[in-house]
Amino acid sequence: MTAETIDARASALVLVDFQARLLPAIHDADNVLARALLVARAAQALGVPVLGTEQNPKGLGPNLDAIREQCAVTIAKTHFDACADGLVEALDAAKPGVREVVVAGCEAHVCLMQTALGLLRAGRRVWVVGNACGSRRPIDHATAMARLAGAGATLVTHEMAIFEWLRDCDHPRFREVLAIVKEAG
Repeated sequence: MTAETIDARASALVLVDFQARLLPAIHDADNVLARALLVARAAQALGVPVLGTEQNPKGLGPNLDAIREQCAVTIAKTHFDACADGLVEALDAAKPGVREVVVAGCEAHVCLMQTALGLLRAGRRVWVVGNACGSRRPIDHATAMARLAGAGATLVTHEMAIFEWLRDCDHPRFREVLAIVKEAG
């Protein structure tokens, strides 16, 4: 257990494998995608870099356009752990000194989990936006979240991440980000 909160100045957001061919098979995909996009829009407003990954895009195709538009960089990968295909280096290039990584994506029990574990091994603090992660079966999602928590990742919701990035209602971007949150309902 940790009493730490997410620090926008030291963090980045990674969106794992929101691919058009994969999403139709994901349980509650529309809500998972909507929450991921909400976090990405808030990250953009707050100057938090957003990176994406695509698993074997030659076979599974690219991420949805809505996700790609939010990402400064999208890493094509063949490993399930994006760290093996350059994610840590891409994070360092996007924002030197990134110590914390907020992650969301699919499938929660495969690429998302292995990437989060890789980030933990690389010495990063990892925050998993559980309600912006999806798997084909709810049991796989639940088991992945439990395993990640046991491995040292901190599980959060989309609003937890956003409001921890803000920290204060006097934040200069508070009203803008609050509008993004309210827009989603």
